[in-house]
Parts: sequence; C-alpha cells; structure tokens
Amino acid sequence: MRWDHTVRVQISEVTAVTPELVESFARLIPQLSSSNPPPTAEKLQSIVDSPACALLVAEEDDYLYGSLTLVVFPIPTGIRAWIEDVVVDGEARGKGVGRLLNEVALDRARDAGAKTVDLTSRPSREAANRLYRRIGFVQRETNVYRFDLG
Repeated sequence: MRWDHTVRVQISEVTAVTPELVESFARLIPQLSSSNPPPTAEKLQSIVDSPACALLVAEEDDYLYGSLTLVVFPIPTGIRAWIEDVVVDGEARGKGVGRLLNEVALDRARDAGAKTVDLTSRPSREAANRLYRRIGFVQRETNVYRFDLG
C-alpha cells in the first residue's frame, strides 16, 4: 500500500479476537519489543474482556497498521488513565497513525473522567517521543520504579 500524508485508517476498539488479529499482533509486537513475545489469542481476549482496558486498533481494508491499549481505573484520588504498548507498523510510521490512535485514546480517557493520562516511552524511541511532545504530553520529573516478580 502506498501512503501519502493523510490518515486513512479507522480507529476502533477490539471487541472480538480473531485469528487475523492474532496474526497482526504477531507482526506488530516484535516492532515494539524484542523481549516480549506476541500475545496469544487468550491473552488478547483477556485484554478485550477487561473492563479497565480498551484495545484500540488502526486499520484500513482489514490490515492492522497500529494499536495501543488504554487503561482507565479508579483510585482514591480520582480516575487514572495510562496508554500502554503503542505500536505502529514501520510502513505507516510518520503518517499520522500514532497521533490518531493517541488522540482517540485521550478522548476516551477524558470521557471516562480522567484528568490526566500517563505513558512511558524508552528514550531510544526518538520519533515516538517527539510525537508525544507534539500531541501535548509533558515529560514528568518523577522516579519510575519497577519490581520484577518474574
């Protein structure tokens, strides 16, 4: 497919896991992470079934060009929202797909009552970090800690 600088994809929330969806994630996830295997149908189904998650995809003509997971959950101080695992197919990067996915996620988080949305991105993902800043994300001065349970 040839791309111009207009976005032609449709953003939708996954409501059913199909073999084609599993195949698409098998193609996309290695572009995001070399250390995590692509999700199985069962793992994708658990995301789709979670009331806290919205698995958003960007597709055109049944071809998946990108995805992200929006997580929205209540805590004592309000509604929190996180965007996780943003991935856009290499062929579609720089064409507005990532921006559109994020904008739809931000709208959904706002509609759910979240006042802020957080995400993390490795510094080596320079283009992604530029995109997040252009959208309006501001880098926070905070410590991110991780405890490895594995």
